[in-house]
Amino acid sequence: MNNRSDLLQPLAPTEGLNRPLFHRIAIGLAVVLGVALLINGVVMLMVPFAWYKAVPGVMETGPFNQHLVRDIALLYALIGGALITGAVRPVYRVACWGTPTLWLTGHAIFHFWEIAVGICGPAVIPRDFPAVTMPALIGLGLTLWAWRTQSSGKPVLMRLRSPGSA
Repeated sequence: MNNRSDLLQPLAPTEGLNRPLFHRIAIGLAVVLGVALLINGVVMLMVPFAWYKAVPGVMETGPFNQHLVRDIALLYALIGGALITGAVRPVYRVACWGTPTLWLTGHAIFHFWEIAVGICGPAVIPRDFPAVTMPALIGLGLTLWAWRTQSSGKPVLMRLRSPGSA
C-alpha cells in the first residue's frame, strides 16, 4: 500500500510557464500589485478621509470611520509588502503570495456576497473589479505559479493517484 506522499505523482512539466519572459512578467506583476497595494495602504494611513472620499463606492458603504480605514490600511500595506518580498525572495514566495491572496480572495467573495443578498446591485461589479476582484485573481494566479515552480524551478502539474494504482 502506498503512503500519502505517493498519492501525488508529477505529470509532464509545462515548460511554457517556465520561460524567462513569463517569469519576468509574473515577478513584475507581483511587484506592480505589491507597490500599488502598499501605496494604497500608506495613503489610507496618512489621509484616511481623503481616501474615503476619493475611492469610488467607498462612501456608499457607510459613514466615515477613521479607525476602520486605518485598520484596513495596515492590511493593504502588509499585503503589498508581502507581495514585494515574495518577488525578491523566491524561497518565501508561496507563503508571501498565498497568505495575502487568502485575504484578497475573501474580500472579493464578500463583495459578491453583498450582491447575492441584495446589499448592492450587480452594477457595482465593474466598479469594484479593478480594486477588489482583479487583485484576488492576480494573487491566485501568482500563487499557483509560485507553488508549481517552488521545488525544482520548473512547473510540475500534479495529479491525484489512487492508493492502489502503480
